[in-house]
Amino acid sequence: MTPENFQQAVLDWFELQGRTDLPWQKSITPYRVWVSEIMLQQTQVATVIPYFKRFMQSFPTVEKLAQASLDNVLHHWTGLGYYARARNLHKTAQRITFDRGQQFPDTIDQLLELPGIGRSTAGAICSIAFNKPAAILDGNVKRVLARFAAVEGWPGRIHVQKKLWNIAELYSPSSRTADYAQAIMDMGAILCKKTAPNCNQCPLASDCKAFAQGNQADYPGKKPRKTLPVKNSLFLLLRNCDAEILLQQNPPAGLWGGLWVLPQIEQPTDLQQLCNKLGLKVVAKNSLDKRRHTFSHFHLDYQPIVVNVKEIHSRVAEIDNQVWYNPKNPLSLGMPAPIKALLDT
Repeated sequence: MTPENFQQAVLDWFELQGRTDLPWQKSITPYRVWVSEIMLQQTQVATVIPYFKRFMQSFPTVEKLAQASLDNVLHHWTGLGYYARARNLHKTAQRITFDRGQQFPDTIDQLLELPGIGRSTAGAICSIAFNKPAAILDGNVKRVLARFAAVEGWPGRIHVQKKLWNIAELYSPSSRTADYAQAIMDMGAILCKKTAPNCNQCPLASDCKAFAQGNQADYPGKKPRKTLPVKNSLFLLLRNCDAEILLQQNPPAGLWGGLWVLPQIEQPTDLQQLCNKLGLKVVAKNSLDKRRHTFSHFHLDYQPIVVNVKEIHSRVAEIDNQVWYNPKNPLSLGMPAPIKALLDT
């Protein structure tokens, strides 16, 4: 199948079956395209839609995002995961606003200089927002092209990724770039799914090598399995006489960077030392059932402990990265989903 025939087949299918009512497809601007592409990294469309709508209501322009506090941005991201994306959004918004006079870069090279923007995201912004020829290679597109050309191996390996980029660039059109970018992503999401792909409806099936071989599930290659290590922690819900819970803000970088979390200890015997440091007296405590949260590189097994405390000194209020949080009258703070779930329950 020639590149021209490939493009036409994809575009013809998109006109009949593609998604055209997604919120970021309306009132297209580089800013809206960029935010949606960052949110969609490793996150499904259905999950992203309500987050995108709320984000745009609060930060309708790149200038508004740049002027917002990181706390507020992370609050809008709570539950979406991979919080480095939100921190990079904030950094990039500030660069565009204060260093570039709100002018969004329109070339791949310029976009790649910005925090959190990789090659595929840069290609999506160029093709969708600026109608410039550019290849994209998100997870859905990798699956389509890996099956179509029977590219063996896990796409995380450099040589496999290079093959897929070569194919993506070969088949990317010089016109109708926005439609094609959305179309090829939609094909991966709607037809060429991870399991049970709908090959009978696929306009590329006649030339798809994986379909001809009958081994679509073999492509793309699976990531080599490894056993994730397990870390253990005790999460403290330090509750004062007003039923407020003590939260601490993590440093900007690292795990849950910039987010508000519960104090953690490794051993139950560490509780008294921590409370002494904070000027708190333990009145009563109760251990809850253990829970697990899985990160990309390890499992975190944590046990929440509710600790009723009495303030002896006002040390908590004197520390900038600590706050008493009232679940019934919550502050707009960014926090990880497991912490928010504990506070909500």
